[in-house]
Amino acid sequence: MRPYVLLSVAASIDGCIDDTSARTLVLSGDEDRDRVDQVRADCDAILVGAGTIRADNPRLVVSERRRTERVARGSAEHPRKVTVTASGDLDPGLRFWHHGGSKLVYTVDEAASRLRDRLAELAEVAALGAEIDFGDLLDDLGDRGVGKLMVEGGGRVHTAFLAHGLADEIQLAIAPIVVGQPGAPRFLNPASYPGGPNRRMRLAETRAVGDVVLMRYLTR
Repeated sequence: MRPYVLLSVAASIDGCIDDTSARTLVLSGDEDRDRVDQVRADCDAILVGAGTIRADNPRLVVSERRRTERVARGSAEHPRKVTVTASGDLDPGLRFWHHGGSKLVYTVDEAASRLRDRLAELAEVAALGAEIDFGDLLDDLGDRGVGKLMVEGGGRVHTAFLAHGLADEIQLAIAPIVVGQPGAPRFLNPASYPGGPNRRMRLAETRAVGDVVLMRYLTR
């Protein structure tokens, strides 16, 4: 059974998830970061694209308090951390590999051997075939016992899940910032989405979280 897929993103008022500078744009405030920490702790696995790992060098962990809560309810201390790459271009020195619990990398057959050599004991590498199929990826995660998957970007990964009808929920936090820069990365890229502009998602929740507005949409 495939996991429940939750897309989590913070964006500016004009829909950007970062600016064009070398530094990562901070969109969430303290309250929203705490909310995201809780969502992470409630999931079995967290997935982020290789491009985001290279650009942001995130640790992608949950707080000590919520790790304790996870253990108390019988879960692993950390959610499994997952990434996906077709190129296999992942630096073993990045923080993603050296914090948190188990790591899993999905890639194509051509890059699998090279990645196993590069990452050694840092992560398990799973080959999906000649190309990345996100449906097959979810099938494999389900077989591994993942019931709820949090997808934290970037835009190409969010686009792939939504365009292939594989997302169950979107948690979109809108920050009181306007980026206004041509070429700034956005939450979603142009694609053929199921139903196109005639399909309306169901708004499940809207609330203020500090100075951002959280909107939860259900896609099914």
